[in-house]
Amino acid sequence: MSQARLILASASPRRRELLAGLGVPFDVVVADVTEHEEPTTDPRVMVAHNAALKADWVSRLHPEAVVLGADTTVFLDGLAINKPRDLAEARSMLRRLSGREHTVFTGLAVRRASTGLRIDEGVSSHVQFKPLNEDLIERYLLLVNTLDKAGGYSIQDHSDLIVAGTRGSFTNIMGLPMELTKQILTPGVLGA
Repeated sequence: MSQARLILASASPRRRELLAGLGVPFDVVVADVTEHEEPTTDPRVMVAHNAALKADWVSRLHPEAVVLGADTTVFLDGLAINKPRDLAEARSMLRRLSGREHTVFTGLAVRRASTGLRIDEGVSSHVQFKPLNEDLIERYLLLVNTLDKAGGYSIQDHSDLIVAGTRGSFTNIMGLPMELTKQILTPGVLGA
């Protein structure tokens, strides 16, 4: 039995890096969809919806492939904190996160249209920020491109400056919970 083609339905370079660590060949096909990013939506619902939207869109184009879609957001004070539009918004996000714990939610969706495979899962992790002053925020923004990252920060880049600690899946905070991804992409799912 041959292995099904695996497709990552995401433009995220971090997800690409993490998935490559599995040692399973895969292609990247970016879904042409408009993600739901309303901050007041339940974050679990939002990330599940967006992950499924991406996976379903790519799966329709490649029905024989196993398609992995994912979406991640940061949650604090009852609101989702998505990607900042500009550096001013990134600064504002870092100020809000300063000295506090927030939750990172990721939704995973796996599809294979030809077999009717549909798996939807979610993971949450917690991040405790150090208290941040304006100088530290400016230093961090000089070191890290935060504009393509939920919450306006990158857990894997210079996190020693801003993060006091984490609980749960570290790779979830990066954008793809590898523990769960490995469980889902078993040889049975990939057809190997």
